[in-house]
Amino acid sequence: MGGMAYEIPVTQARAELAELINRVVYGGERVVVTRHGKPLVALVSAADLERLENDEAAAEERAISSVSSIGSPPSAPGERQRFGIAAEHPRHREPGS
Repeated sequence: MGGMAYEIPVTQARAELAELINRVVYGGERVVVTRHGKPLVALVSAADLERLENDEAAAEERAISSVSSIGSPPSAPGERQRFGIAAEHPRHREPGS
């Protein structure tokens, strides 16, 4: 499938809807309905729509995995110990003990 889509003005598409549906379902065509020469909607088969949605979901999954695989940068040598010690609070000593 793929290739160029058949373009048709919305006024003509309204009159030929049944034929356009047949072209999409049985002819494997994609139909773009236009208004004033600009694409308005596209008619695609249910199988094409499912494929597009699956491709979109797979692309989203790839993006999420690549972002989560970046992770956090490694610490500089000694940084954990330095900040760990600095973050400790000395025990409070009671006066007179």
